[in-house]
Amino acid sequence: NGNYIRKWVPELAEMPAKHIYEPWKANVSILKTAGVKLGKTYPRPIVDHAVVSKENMSKMKLAYDLHKKSQGGGKKPASTSGTEPPKKKAKKVKKQ
Repeated sequence: NGNYIRKWVPELAEMPAKHIYEPWKANVSILKTAGVKLGKTYPRPIVDHAVVSKENMSKMKLAYDLHKKSQGGGKKPASTSGTEPPKKKAKKVKKQ
């Protein structure tokens, strides 16, 4: 419901719950009603998270693949889609 945000980010106190976590996606009339001016009373996003996340996943996959290649690993990467790093192996639990 956004109560934590409203308490600690008073600039967003009047934002509706639907937009409290991403106020930059709210339309102008909602922002105006809440007293929020993007770029003035509340900052605009620095990056587009969806785009940057995808770029970083591709870079991590490349780094994993290069590391495996430099270590002489003959296995195929866990992901061939180019967007995910290889999956971690589960740890074995010792029985006592």
